[in-house]
Amino acid sequence: MDIYWQGIKEAIRLVLSLDRQVVQVFLLSLYVHGAATFLGALLGVPFGALVALRKFPGRQFILQILHTFMGLPPVVVGLVVFIAISRNGPLGRFQLVFTPGAMILAQFILAAPIIAGFSQAAVAGINPKMRLQALSLGANQWQLMLTMMKEARLGLMAAVIAGFGRIVAEVGAVMMVGGNLSTYELVNGARHFKNRTMVMTTFMVEETRKGHWERSIALGLILILFAYLINAALTKLQHGSEK
Repeated sequence: MDIYWQGIKEAIRLVLSLDRQVVQVFLLSLYVHGAATFLGALLGVPFGALVALRKFPGRQFILQILHTFMGLPPVVVGLVVFIAISRNGPLGRFQLVFTPGAMILAQFILAAPIIAGFSQAAVAGINPKMRLQALSLGANQWQLMLTMMKEARLGLMAAVIAGFGRIVAEVGAVMMVGGNLSTYELVNGARHFKNRTMVMTTFMVEETRKGHWERSIALGLILILFAYLINAALTKLQHGSEK
């Protein structure tokens, strides 16, 4: 139990001292996870709403694929993205290997199906009479879609929260495409940490490999706090929409 207590004290020290290394890793984590969630919501919310509202051939098959992709293994996504962005891959010319852009792409692929699946369920759960009422008032297809999404806004926000929760604790994909790279540079004769592709989860893996158990526990606590604050902010927006 003593090691856990040491980890708690180390977490408090890192937060209060604004440790430079932890701050840099935290900021990159915020950027990568935030961008991936935003892009996932940008695609997933309207796609899920469209699948919920429209009847078309192959709809059941698309739903089955969507539900399957909601459980994609991160390492599989990481492998597929790495091959795509490698020098001989279709996206090789963009030179994304071992960059934050590659990490965002991988996590976007993980988040989008989650957000789309929950969005589809949220819109499909709206009372059918609401749809009939909107159509009777002369709404076109786009207006109908926007109206139904507005009515399902609480469920849509929950979908975004679920998408963020899917990627914030993910390790495999970001490590495969990002490489978990960090360097040190000399500034006025002093060594300074320079983060390239290390996020909180991969930082924990690195510290654990080095046997720095207290620091690993501290980073885990900071990650949990980070996830809590982001989810609390999203939940507050959700309740604001409810009011």
